[in-house]
Amino acid sequence: MIRNVLSIAGSDPSGGAGIQADIKAISANGAYAMAALTALTAQNTRGVSGVHLVPPAFVSAQIDAVFADIRVDAIKVGMIATAEIAEAVANALRKHPAVPVVLDPVMIAKGGAPLLADDAIATVREALLPLATIVTPNLPEAAHLLSLPMAKTRADMATQARALRDLGPSAVLLKGGHLEGAESPDVLVTSEGEHWFEAPRTATKNTHGTGCTLSAALAAHIAQGLSLPDAVTAAKAYVAGAIAQADALSVGTGHGPTHHFAHLYK
Repeated sequence: MIRNVLSIAGSDPSGGAGIQADIKAISANGAYAMAALTALTAQNTRGVSGVHLVPPAFVSAQIDAVFADIRVDAIKVGMIATAEIAEAVANALRKHPAVPVVLDPVMIAKGGAPLLADDAIATVREALLPLATIVTPNLPEAAHLLSLPMAKTRADMATQARALRDLGPSAVLLKGGHLEGAESPDVLVTSEGEHWFEAPRTATKNTHGTGCTLSAALAAHIAQGLSLPDAVTAAKAYVAGAIAQADALSVGTGHGPTHHFAHLYK
């Protein structure tokens, strides 16, 4: 049976991040992708120039419409934008506690534009984190959620990942791409302890949407029944391949997208 994954996130018209990246990643990883939009953005590979929010009630209506008709095997939550939308999403998800949730706390675009209002961080922390099966922040996002300086070492990463898990999610995958050095380590913290994932840093500027892509791929593998460590391993391998082939694309003049369907191209 093909599993169904619902992404709740914002739209990126350039196709590299947001809902567009999620649909590609979910599909490339063997599941059927669905989408509920929280915001429209005007953006390209050089940055975000505008955001148009979807009314919170209509965000809820999209989610409820999907659940009223379709079996949902996993949910990925990305760009939330405001406290009101965060509350609407949280209220909608509380109706379906058995469905695993991958929460990617999107706060800042690759070009530096804020994608989450300051007053919404507390709502994400208090309303959404406790609903998450796994939360997948990068180092700046973890720092914002914890009101701490950004982790600079692996020891800092492990400490902050454990602190995030104490806020309610079942597991935390803290991504170390912002660490200095040739390696890009991630740490998974669950009830069973810590698991480190090692990866070399790929020399490319075309990494737009990697966080969206990883969390969506992770949701697809969780929907298909993989354990968290195995799902993370599979999702990271997919993203690594998409980044490694990113330079084969010719999309924009800034931070280009990863190559979501590299395995289908000659």
